[in-house]
Amino acid sequence: MGRRLAAIMAADIAGYSRMMSEDETGALTALRRCRSELVDPAIARHQGRIVKLMGDGLLAEFSSVVEAVACAAEFQRETAARNAGAANKHPMIFRIGVHLGDIIAEGDDIYGDGVNIAARLEGLAKPGGICISRQAYDQVQKKLALGYSSLGPQKLKNIPEPVEVFAISGDGLATVNERQEIRYCRAPDGVRLAYAISGQGPPLVKAANWLNHLEYDWDSPIWHHFLASLSKDHTLIRYDARGNGLSDWDVAELSMEAWISDLETVVEAAGVKRFPLFGISQGCAISVAYAVRHPERVSHLILLGGFALGASKRTPQEAEKRNALMTLTKLEWGANSPTIRQLFTTAMMPEATKEQADSFNELQRRTTSAECAARYLSTTAEFDVLELLSKVAAPTLVMHARGDAQVPMDAGRQLAAGIPGAKFVALQGNNHIPLEQDPATQRIFEETRLFLAR
Repeated sequence: MGRRLAAIMAADIAGYSRMMSEDETGALTALRRCRSELVDPAIARHQGRIVKLMGDGLLAEFSSVVEAVACAAEFQRETAARNAGAANKHPMIFRIGVHLGDIIAEGDDIYGDGVNIAARLEGLAKPGGICISRQAYDQVQKKLALGYSSLGPQKLKNIPEPVEVFAISGDGLATVNERQEIRYCRAPDGVRLAYAISGQGPPLVKAANWLNHLEYDWDSPIWHHFLASLSKDHTLIRYDARGNGLSDWDVAELSMEAWISDLETVVEAAGVKRFPLFGISQGCAISVAYAVRHPERVSHLILLGGFALGASKRTPQEAEKRNALMTLTKLEWGANSPTIRQLFTTAMMPEATKEQADSFNELQRRTTSAECAARYLSTTAEFDVLELLSKVAAPTLVMHARGDAQVPMDAGRQLAAGIPGAKFVALQGNNHIPLEQDPATQRIFEETRLFLAR
């Protein structure tokens, strides 16, 4: 026996037992073809070796973790392309785990926690997905153009200490429902607006919220899971409002009326006639105003973490705090130190991992200028759509986290109480922005799906 450091890949086929029960011969033939045409050549190209085959699963060893993850990504890209055929009755959909760790080698076989962790990571991976350990992530995140999303520390079966896990997604592994197309249009005052279309199915329009960026959000560990999930069953249409993202930053007017006009412009450019409208945070007030102005277009209204009254309209204390934030933002927003941006990050996602917090700090800096960020704060602080609430005709779902420090839950209750027939759902947790590891996130998707099915 001997010890060595190695990159270990564990993989299996999701749903293979069901395929075997339905068509044993066909499923086995498809598996053998997948191995001979894809798996064996890909592992050889990436200087790996198959240690063992276990039914529909495999264990492979690589001397380089970069090659191991690149091989895993190739598996997922190629199988997604093969499975796209309408006549494919036996789709091979991998779940893959990759870990870099110490192993014990005996002959051609390998043992130890390094192997066990890779196998447990495979179990965490979604069908078509890859999960890697922190040890693997540290080696590949700047070397492979993939989207990495932190799942935080995970307690794995029979592994004494929690393992920090990252899921891989994004363009490198994109399925048809996870690709986006970015387009441009012009608002009536000439401001250039960027909007994106992703997914397949009936339309779903998402109103802009605090500092969106169509490209960065799509690849970030903060937003990708949320946007990809909304794109699974819908054609998701979202946009960067004036003042941030890929839309024009240097604009004369930054106001609620201008933001409503931006939403109107994007809807017209996208060519959708009737659709559910999803608002988050400040996007909720914009969505309410749009729904009242265009009742013939909004079939359902979904409001998450929103408010009818801006911070300066709620209490003197919140008004004073907002004024202080505006001053600091003007002075410190673009600084190398993320101190001022961290204030927003902490308020919006106090339970974020360090990776997520760092990502959001940087995302805010890259999304807009100090001047625009301060103007955003000033404008949203004066929002007031209270008188519009009773005029909303669309069925409405309001969701709000109980411990939301950015927008208190009472603001969400006020929204729901003012809209006729609105359903209110109190979410467990403290994050204003729903993170992938939050139990409340799956509740949001479930409530949204049930609501839109009505």
